[in-house]
Amino acid sequence: MSELKCALVTGATSGIGLAITKRLLSMDYTVLGIGRDFSKTRDLGTAFVEVPVELTNRSMTVAVLSRIREAYGKRLSLLVNNAGCAYYGIHESLKPEQIAEIGDVDLTMPMVITNLLLPAIRENRGTIVNISSVTALSASPHAAAYGAAKAGLVSFTRSLFAEERKHGVKVCAILPDLTDTNLYRNADFEADRSEGCCLLPDDVADALMFLLTHDFNTSEIVLQPQYNRIAKKKDETEETRDQ
Repeated sequence: MSELKCALVTGATSGIGLAITKRLLSMDYTVLGIGRDFSKTRDLGTAFVEVPVELTNRSMTVAVLSRIREAYGKRLSLLVNNAGCAYYGIHESLKPEQIAEIGDVDLTMPMVITNLLLPAIRENRGTIVNISSVTALSASPHAAAYGAAKAGLVSFTRSLFAEERKHGVKVCAILPDLTDTNLYRNADFEADRSEGCCLLPDDVADALMFLLTHDFNTSEIVLQPQYNRIAKKKDETEETRDQ
């Protein structure tokens, strides 16, 4: 195992994050997995390190990451900012605290985490991957705040790459379309889950593997299913988290 094959993944315990975690473990990475519910990761083996963190608790997150930097900084070569939060519905139906939570989890904390771990990633000439969304690219009715946060994450990714490319750091945003995870399962819309109509978490893990196994930098990867059919809409506002 390479001494530098150590990754930190946020939202590592479900959905896209869990698929990424399993893929990295298969590539002989040690994975530091940030999450809240580790019931799905109990059998992943000793190369998976549980990091219980509530990302909305900024002081707790900073303290934990400072310890991680001290313990794993010399090996850390990959950061995947994957954890996501979404509330769906027309914008006026959201509560102020819900809007703030979307901003914290989907944009502010990826920037904070990157800020804390960037020196280690740079020293190891590593890679930073931010999991955004195609909602960043166009108007997103019923997901205005979520789309805005994900658009901000893409902008951050582009600017960070411009800063860090001279240091040999790869920085990439992956923008998946509708994916079969808990983040969308309880939304005010549903995808047709027929074959080819929505993405699977492993599709995003495939994109990450592509990035890690090629020497050139790919700064943005947009993933879309062959078909994208919305099955129906609901009236209620729902909250979902991938952590």
